[in-house]
Amino acid sequence: MLPEELLKRVRQIEFVTKKAVTEVMTGQYKSRFRGSGMQFSEHRVYQHGDDVRHIDWKASARTREPLIKQYEEERELTVLLLIDVSGSQTFGSRTRSKGDLAAEVAAFLSFAAAYSGDRVGMILFSDQIEKMIRPAKGRQHVLRMIGEVLAYKPVGKKTQLASALDAATRLMKHSGVVFVLSDFLDDHFDQALKRLSRKNDVIAIHTFDEREQDFPSVGCLKVQHPETGEAYYVDTQTRAFQNWFLERKEKLALTQQRLVQSQVDYVRIQSSEDYGSSLVRFFQKRSTKGHR
Repeated sequence: MLPEELLKRVRQIEFVTKKAVTEVMTGQYKSRFRGSGMQFSEHRVYQHGDDVRHIDWKASARTREPLIKQYEEERELTVLLLIDVSGSQTFGSRTRSKGDLAAEVAAFLSFAAAYSGDRVGMILFSDQIEKMIRPAKGRQHVLRMIGEVLAYKPVGKKTQLASALDAATRLMKHSGVVFVLSDFLDDHFDQALKRLSRKNDVIAIHTFDEREQDFPSVGCLKVQHPETGEAYYVDTQTRAFQNWFLERKEKLALTQQRLVQSQVDYVRIQSSEDYGSSLVRFFQKRSTKGHR
């Protein structure tokens, strides 16, 4: 049983999600994902106008004529949420931290999948795999899953995206949709992200706080590193601090560029934003631009 306060929070998120799904996403959810919810049916001979990316080159070599893979829609889609619970996610300059944002976005997406009749699961990660819940269907499964992510206390503090992405690759036996919710404060995840996206439709949801883009010059502050626990004083008016902060902003921009170049869909959500509206706009934009 979930504690009353936590259950109230889950139900509030469910209410917001249900409204968005009913008004915007019903009947269109699956069509927004490239190649997801599809399983191989049979081969047929290539015809003029077919997408050459669907040619099965191995089968074509055996038959000596170009063959196209045909697919049929599966009854259900498998959705996996890969959620960063490392120490850096605890940062928040207002009432909601990046971790709170990631948890609520995960709840939103889980309920959206449940209302569409899809299976949904999750992996919580830091510098280790913290918790894994295999994909399943139904509102009760989603309630349990979201209760876990909202209340979970991670063991690890640092971030290791590559191992989490590879764990998702192993878990997803058939093609599906993987949402990666993280601040992406890691440097060595590009190859793992490519491996995951070869078979799955991957959407990177970049959680960030406004103070990571704009920090006021307020003098001397005591700060604590969220991943190491080290505490120290900084003077925000010094050139050294300003140069360090500029480097952080440039690294954030570079991370965004890397994610876009890795051929996965990308959306960035600020912790003070209305994430429901942001996600609806993202799905609407995705549907209008078509599948890659």
